[in-house]
Amino acid sequence: MTHSSGRNDATTGGNDATFGGNDATFGGNDATTGGPSRRKLLKIGLGVAVGAGAIGSGAPAAFAGGPNDPPGPTIATKVKNLSGPVETGPFASPWTDLGIPVRCPDGTMLFVCGDTFAGDQVGAGDWHAPVGLRSSSADVNNLRIDGSVGGGHAKSLVDEPHNPVGKKATTAIPSDAFVVDGVMYMHLMRGVIYDTHHTDFWRSTDNGETWEYLCQWPGDLHGGQFQQKTYAVADDGYCYVLSTVFNRDVESGMLLHRVRKESLGNPAAYEPWGYANGGWRWNAPAPTTVFGTRKWGEMCFRAMDGKYVLTWLNMNPLSIRAMVFPLPTSDLTTTLEQAMILPGNPGQEGANLVASPYGGFVIPGSTFGNFHIVVSQWYDPKNYRIMQYKINMLS
Repeated sequence: MTHSSGRNDATTGGNDATFGGNDATFGGNDATTGGPSRRKLLKIGLGVAVGAGAIGSGAPAAFAGGPNDPPGPTIATKVKNLSGPVETGPFASPWTDLGIPVRCPDGTMLFVCGDTFAGDQVGAGDWHAPVGLRSSSADVNNLRIDGSVGGGHAKSLVDEPHNPVGKKATTAIPSDAFVVDGVMYMHLMRGVIYDTHHTDFWRSTDNGETWEYLCQWPGDLHGGQFQQKTYAVADDGYCYVLSTVFNRDVESGMLLHRVRKESLGNPAAYEPWGYANGGWRWNAPAPTTVFGTRKWGEMCFRAMDGKYVLTWLNMNPLSIRAMVFPLPTSDLTTTLEQAMILPGNPGQEGANLVASPYGGFVIPGSTFGNFHIVVSQWYDPKNYRIMQYKINMLS
């Protein structure tokens, strides 16, 4: 529930995305959902930070018709809910989102989640972010959360007091988690949601149980387009980093950097890819967008099967998409965009139709023939979860 446009368009049913139900009065509880109203959430310091994930379930799914738009959707199958009162309630995390999956050195799978609540609905009980929920099996065909960092009560992976800022509050939203040479890394976006003060970078040498601070970047670096980062770990000694503004309502370019694996925690070591003096090159004076501009949701960039895959939440038209390309520097403006998940209505979901979808993080162990992603969902105070989907016909 970490990121959204803040409201749903009138054509999608008029739901107020900050808590998922129709809120005409901004009074106490919402009559439609029985949950807290937008004003009540704001008073307890959640505001947009809590509502950020909600996407209008009835949002139009028609493609824009551009040269890169998908000719048709891929075929998807829901495997299971990964979180919920039954699945993760035993770890005081019945309501959570994102679930960036990272295979730990000990062979377990850690799902690095965003805003997480321990009460009887979203916004109730203890609020932690980020949290780590663990599956003792890392097999994509046998994932089940059966533990957490914190044991029976999942705790924040790093200190985040959710300090009040006016009627809102700060939080720590993960944009990526990955492993390099047996060390885990995590990138967080800090501040009030959609008003990123800075981002910071952490590492763990004990399978995500404890985290050591490495460095940070100012939120306005590269015009804000270095806020939301995702890392592809290549076999050439580099990690390749794609980044955008962390705000679904703002048009942003997508920037590409590379950094030596041994220098991940050194901001000065990140080399921009840019167009200068008539050509593209590394260490250009400034990074140049590699994908034009658009409104971006969550992203996941991975090296896989000798190629690279990028998955992301596309905002217009709404869909979770994927691109497959041979090199980090491939021309993404001419690469096919493949729609994996499309918006559906609650109670009418099936195949790749998902009510209020976001996220779309690639599960380690996936191949192009057996491709799995984590999809988030939030459309009311008791429908806020992470789910596993298998994607077929990804080309």
